[in-house]
Amino acid sequence: MRIRATVAAVTGALALSALVVPSAAHAADAHHSVLADVVRAAHAASGTKAGARSVGAAETAEAPLDLTFSKLSVNGGKPIVVGTTNTKTVPTTFTVTHAADVDIFADDFMLDVELYRGSFDDPTNILFGDVAPTCTTVSSTVATCKGQIDVWPQIDFIGNADATTWKAVGFAADFNGQDPSDPDFDPSQIGFAEQDGLGTTKLQRFSKLTVNAAPEPVKKGRTITVTGKLTRANWDDFAYHGYTVQPVKLQFRKKTSTAYTTVKTIKSSSTGALKTTVTASVDGYWRYSFAGTSTTPAVTSTSDYVDVQ
Repeated sequence: MRIRATVAAVTGALALSALVVPSAAHAADAHHSVLADVVRAAHAASGTKAGARSVGAAETAEAPLDLTFSKLSVNGGKPIVVGTTNTKTVPTTFTVTHAADVDIFADDFMLDVELYRGSFDDPTNILFGDVAPTCTTVSSTVATCKGQIDVWPQIDFIGNADATTWKAVGFAADFNGQDPSDPDFDPSQIGFAEQDGLGTTKLQRFSKLTVNAAPEPVKKGRTITVTGKLTRANWDDFAYHGYTVQPVKLQFRKKTSTAYTTVKTIKSSSTGALKTTVTASVDGYWRYSFAGTSTTPAVTSTSDYVDVQ
């Protein structure tokens, strides 16, 4: 199952609990992404506002965790494009700078970067990695890390509103030998750091585009009808629906050429359907091309060859 370790503020302290979201596929490698919840719970318990760069687990903590994040890259700077069923895993890379006495490789030390939309204090949705990042020592105070964000559309998404800009936040937690399963567990001894504003990334709804040019073959001077359909993932019902009233280019490449030229631009119908006509002149390949929008990536159909006789 898709497991998220969650820390909640209970009677003015931190208490570890488990938030379990059904998904059998996640049982083997679910990553305990506790960090965001540790911070939020500490804010609630201590009155510290979110956005503070580094704070202790509670007002009575021995010291804040001296650690910062920098140089974050999510999916190489490209939008995260997600369909309706398949899990989308994208890489993250970032640098961690910490005090010499902070052991980020300790067994009870956790750090990660997560994505959220809305406000940090009250996020509308959160995305995280199922596997903990791996870090490599650069110096006694610097490490470079590689992680991932895993998107399970039918579990993680609230709906089409998730196709928007998401913010990135880094968290680190040092349990300092504290065992959450121990009756004497003292949450005030947990050190943690939070750093918001690491960057942004876009989530987009996967798009599809088809083409069919007919008749094949066709006599020179006769009419060729080129049909197709532009669809995109709908995260409300996890099906593909027509992307309506969108400009789509009809492009042509001669049999003897390697380059496509745009013949005309038409708009998709109320169902996403495409249909137009051209006059047959030479043998060649026809295709449709869509430039994309902020919520939907660009897509180009396969080509359909027409023999002109």
